[in-house]
Amino acid sequence: MEIKTAEAETKAKVQKAEADRKDAIAEARRQSVKRIQDAEAQMRSSYESAIAKEKEALDARREALLGEGREIAVKIESDSKERIQVVKNHLSQEFERTLDVVT
Repeated sequence: MEIKTAEAETKAKVQKAEADRKDAIAEARRQSVKRIQDAEAQMRSSYESAIAKEKEALDARREALLGEGREIAVKIESDSKERIQVVKNHLSQEFERTLDVVT
């Protein structure tokens, strides 16, 4: 009778140990999946943050270059207006000189 009781107790202990082992493995897997998901979320967040930072830097550089281009365009337009006026004056003088010579 003691042997059967001891065998039953041993069998119960083995079954409990097996159940505990399965529970521990399942918990370890859940924790592993959670760590992986957390790491992926952190990586995505870092990636998106870096992309946003670079986009801001590129936008700032773009605006700076556009500003420089606008300044250059204004200067070119101003210079061309001055040169056009000089050319008009020169042509008028040459035309008048030609008329003066003819008359």
